[in-house]
Amino acid sequence: MLPSMTFVLGGAASGKSAFAENAIVNSGLIPVYLATARIWDAEIKDRVQVHRDRRDAAWINFEATHDLAHVLCERDASEAVLIDCATMWLTNHVMDGNDLAQAQAALMQALDDCAAPVVIVSNELGQGIVPADADTRAFREAQGRLNIALAARADTAIQVVAGLPNVLKGSL
Repeated sequence: MLPSMTFVLGGAASGKSAFAENAIVNSGLIPVYLATARIWDAEIKDRVQVHRDRRDAAWINFEATHDLAHVLCERDASEAVLIDCATMWLTNHVMDGNDLAQAQAALMQALDDCAAPVVIVSNELGQGIVPADADTRAFREAQGRLNIALAARADTAIQVVAGLPNVLKGSL
């Protein structure tokens, strides 16, 4: 049984999405996928296709680049929702010049209001070098604040490294 909210954190290509997908599938609930990525370039297009290819026809798929609340509020307890990923969602808001505090508050409220268990994937950006430019440093800080808020809200928090889960909070 999935907890109300599970937060899955890891570096790029760490296996966090595959781990989260398996958690949803193994829950026995109807799998719902909220894709947050925009197709910016060929590399992102290829990464999105890899994720699509891993999911079978049982998944209900939504593209939700900004407003996750409209999809989350329509879910029920027979479903399990995967949001993949918070980093792309944040990127969309930054690129569009949106108020990040307002967007984050709306996301947190939507997570609280969702009747289905939610697994949310995010990138850990704070373990590398300090970025050379102010915009990238500001994004790293915003991602860090979002990750802290999501981890605090989650019943279970898991860091995935090299495909291996490390439970930070709660239990698998």
